[in-house]
Amino acid sequence: MKKEMLVNVLQPEESRIAIVEDGTLEELYVERNSIESYAGNIYKGRVVNIEPSIQAAFVDFGVGRNGFLHVSDVEYQYYKHLQSEEERPRSGFNERSVRNKPPIQNIFKRGSEVLVQVIKEGIGTKGPTLSTYISIPGRYLVLMPGLQRVGVSRKITDDDSRRRLRRLLQGLEPPPGLGFIIRTAGVERDKEDLQRDMHYLLRLWKVIVGRIKKYPAPVGIYEDSDLIIRTIRDIYTNDIESVWVDEPKTFERAREFMNVVSPHFTDRVKLYEGKDSIFHHYKIEDNIARIHERHVPLKGGGSIVIDQTEALVAIDVNSGNFRNEDNAEENAYQMNLRAAEEICRQIRLRDLGGVIVNDFIDMRDEKHRRGVERFFRDQMQRDRARTKVLRISPFGLIEMTRQRIRPSLRRTVFENCPCCAGVGLVKTAESVAIDVMRVLVTVSQRPGVKKIGIEVHERVAHYLNNRRRREINHLEDSIGLSININARTDVSPNHLDCDTTDEGGLLTKIPVGVDSKTK
Repeated sequence: MKKEMLVNVLQPEESRIAIVEDGTLEELYVERNSIESYAGNIYKGRVVNIEPSIQAAFVDFGVGRNGFLHVSDVEYQYYKHLQSEEERPRSGFNERSVRNKPPIQNIFKRGSEVLVQVIKEGIGTKGPTLSTYISIPGRYLVLMPGLQRVGVSRKITDDDSRRRLRRLLQGLEPPPGLGFIIRTAGVERDKEDLQRDMHYLLRLWKVIVGRIKKYPAPVGIYEDSDLIIRTIRDIYTNDIESVWVDEPKTFERAREFMNVVSPHFTDRVKLYEGKDSIFHHYKIEDNIARIHERHVPLKGGGSIVIDQTEALVAIDVNSGNFRNEDNAEENAYQMNLRAAEEICRQIRLRDLGGVIVNDFIDMRDEKHRRGVERFFRDQMQRDRARTKVLRISPFGLIEMTRQRIRPSLRRTVFENCPCCAGVGLVKTAESVAIDVMRVLVTVSQRPGVKKIGIEVHERVAHYLNNRRRREINHLEDSIGLSININARTDVSPNHLDCDTTDEGGLLTKIPVGVDSKTK
């Protein structure tokens, strides 16, 4: 399998990185320069409010929006003075468990200074999520100052490898009081590579400590690398044969960074000098355009439909014209296997997070149900985000959660439609016309009104003038006023404005409560 990393930074407003396996787009990372990213950054903040009812503190960390800090993300060092010797944690204790911690109102007071790291970007009206568990990633190691021990990534499951890596890391004699975790990229590294990475992280931590002591809160202490460096550091693996970069300055920067963290693979970073765009050359631009579509066809028939809501993502499997066997049960099983593979790929590509509900085609055979479940879990192993997958339910649902650090790709690329406010629907002309008639009846009863002006989309005006003209004329004659309908083409289909003119010629705007989100 040929695996390559493509870096597209020719457009100054946007950086894109794609992982391609045998010509198939498997992973995509997009970052807009106009959208400031805070995830991974470290700040010295100040507590501005404490909410005991939700056991959380709101922290001003100097970016204009307060961050959310839950008690479960408060490190032991902040409350150890509140516990007696008997209450102090023993080995095997879950430090993040809320049951082992005092109430947050006892840990912090308003004005308390706290060192925090952004672990999740703010989404919508929600501010960024913060943690006092600081982690600084290198190429092979992660420095965790509060850990005070060495460890191995949970994604490294082989017991022999875990024991070997732990002994190797202990042999490097890390400074007391600092913790280190070996990342999956460090599995096949030797002592020299890990030593180099540790020295780099220790130098960085020394600079951070100096800034913490020097500057008052709120202030930025450490800013994570940009998308290019971050992806090479976190995503690049030995099985990626080439890293193609389409811009000379970024190419030089990528080579310099690779030479520092993985000098053996510096030659794999190459400059793309083709005349056409690098993504067009690899024929993945069309794949990227289709990422945002709701309906995803599957090879051989069938499809999946992806709907994002505020709280969760719903993915539905449709068999369509897929027919592989005469047996309906076997057809459902084969269809679900194909769908499971594509669902996992789409989740990675779209960077979907939070709660995800996958609705597979019903299967009666328990062997088939467990087979789809196991296959789905195996496919999710490729995902670098933390995931938790539940067993398939009696209704054929596989519920899961996926780590959400940044808004999904869809939220980055799109904004809500000004006509439908993001719901994907607008009122019919008949519905708006009914609203108009209600407004006319209500407003016509006001004393002194001699003229009513109605402003609507032209399709609604056409409906009123052709279908409701008799009722409008009757209203004018019975009350003795003039009703003027103004048709516009440059407004949303839901648009409705109303004004009145009295005997003295005074014009008054009437709030009608329709289309308020799109005016």
